[in-house]
Amino acid sequence: MKKIIVLIVCSANVMLIKAQKHEFLNPPKFSDTDLSKLKSVLDENAPAEILYKSAHFILDNSTGNLHKKYFYRVKVYDKDKAEDWLNLEVPLYQSGTDKETLGKFKAFTYNLENGATVPVKVEKSSQYKSKESKHINITKFAFPNVKNGSVLEYQYEIISPFAYIIPEFLIETDTPSLYTEYVLDAPINVAYSINYTGALAPKHRTIEDQTIFGAQYKTYRFGYENLKGFKTEKFVRNDRNYRTKISAELHSTNFKELKQYSSSWDQISKRLYENEDFGDELKMTKLAKDNMPAGVLEMKTSLEKANAIFSYVQKTFTWNKERGIYTDNGIKKLLETKVGNAAEINLYLVMLLREAGLKAEPMVISTVDNGLINLVSPNISNMNFVLASVGMAEGYHLYDATSKQSLIDELPLRDWNQYGVVMTKTKAIQLQMENRKKSDTFLTVDAKLNDDGSISGSYSDKDTGAIAMYVKDNYDENPEKYKKQYKENFSVDFTGIDSKVLDNGDFESTMKFSSSNLIDRIGKKLIINSMLFLNKASNEFDQTEERKYSIDFGAPTMKVKKVILEIPEGYTIEEMPKNKKIVTDDKEIEYSYAIEQKGNKLEITSTTKIASADYPKEYYPAFKQIWGVASKQENQVISLVKK
Repeated sequence: MKKIIVLIVCSANVMLIKAQKHEFLNPPKFSDTDLSKLKSVLDENAPAEILYKSAHFILDNSTGNLHKKYFYRVKVYDKDKAEDWLNLEVPLYQSGTDKETLGKFKAFTYNLENGATVPVKVEKSSQYKSKESKHINITKFAFPNVKNGSVLEYQYEIISPFAYIIPEFLIETDTPSLYTEYVLDAPINVAYSINYTGALAPKHRTIEDQTIFGAQYKTYRFGYENLKGFKTEKFVRNDRNYRTKISAELHSTNFKELKQYSSSWDQISKRLYENEDFGDELKMTKLAKDNMPAGVLEMKTSLEKANAIFSYVQKTFTWNKERGIYTDNGIKKLLETKVGNAAEINLYLVMLLREAGLKAEPMVISTVDNGLINLVSPNISNMNFVLASVGMAEGYHLYDATSKQSLIDELPLRDWNQYGVVMTKTKAIQLQMENRKKSDTFLTVDAKLNDDGSISGSYSDKDTGAIAMYVKDNYDENPEKYKKQYKENFSVDFTGIDSKVLDNGDFESTMKFSSSNLIDRIGKKLIINSMLFLNKASNEFDQTEERKYSIDFGAPTMKVKKVILEIPEGYTIEEMPKNKKIVTDDKEIEYSYAIEQKGNKLEITSTTKIASADYPKEYYPAFKQIWGVASKQENQVISLVKK
């Protein structure tokens, strides 16, 4: 009898363990109850909710192909605010003759009609293909018949010959998720380094050896439940750096012999110099010798030589907007066409600098929109840009010849992403990148007040440094959209908008304006905001909950707003705003407001100075206080009375 009881208890324990074990890669069957849901249980205001999200990466031991399998089921509550989910984009990578292919694909829109579930299939024939770059083609699908309350479901598989490229998978998105999972299955003779970033911990986690397809595999499985949508914060240039995500990089293979792939930055540097699209290009020194700008070798100082060579490359060659650390068509082709990708232009700059006897090295970085690099986990696949560095007695100077406006150590904002790695022939040197070059913005209004309550004049918007480069990029992307913003952002009529790069690299837009709604007439009085349409309407540092992330501007900045007002004849000033100045104890943040009368004109100037490119989150209250003062000052009014 005792034996029977023991057996029963053991069996019950086994059953309990089985019941508790979480199953991965097992999406629940579609349920009609999902269609009747009226709002998310995680966020009642969410326009959409992920019901199930799965990414499965498995390396086929027999073919060597990587299979990337995705499954999504998404509930739409407000389709007008859930536009990101209404279209599906599948990127396919290719290099040379090798390319990824789209395998199994299924997609449906489910709706509830007259109490019954009605599925509408997304036909594969409806796909639209576009070429994103030389290496990326995107296949696009649109979900049909999407309504408020619809459920979108899709699954697809990408078959890839690039086993070393496993895409980063974002766990934490803007959309709340009931369940999200990540699975990587790799043969035991192929080892990956798993990079896990973010604050969220998986509820289900399994790392173990398993037999898959009759072979021994190492499997990594992470499951998350009830994830709220990621809350963005202002003044964060790439909040992807703070989101929970998982990435994997090929570390080593063991087919009769062990091969290491990402053990150290020094080894990565060595492999780069062995690569035909990086190191071999740098060996073609004759291309640099035959094209050295005249007079450079006779210059006396290294800095003069470096700046002259940089100016030559910057003015001679045009960036095709393609990033990357490897050349596409090669430096020979660059010299023929005068157009190339980032690697071609800046590697050629390195070649010329070396030919002039300078200690020049390429530096690889990850741009801001590509995310931060993890220095303790070397991974070349996370790098996407090359700069030129020159070692001098005072340290390294940095150059980026892809921008026509950049200068020595004055790079586009996209480049300033905390760290870079200088790749020499013998070792790698990690550098902290800190943008210390100030970028200024000057907003100037020269206006005439008229007795009838109208106002007219001229307006100029000028930027310097890294901000000027950023603004110029926006302008180049869509000039008409850029100019249109002035009419959309201000309640005045602008005409004759002219935007251009000045000789010194600054970017300026000038225009004429007129308005009849900036002045209030009360009897014999004219009441007008002292900053006209440049007033700070609200405090941008308006976050009520505790700040989580650092405050990132990209560059030290100074913003000067100047308004010159011509007082109409026959009027005197009855009331003037008060001057104000506020500054933090460490002089990092400063704001001043001053008004001065000069004859029949008033000159009002507000100046905001930020001494550093970024700040820890603890500075948020100081910014909030000073921006609050600025908002109050810039909404003071001037009262004019008719004599």
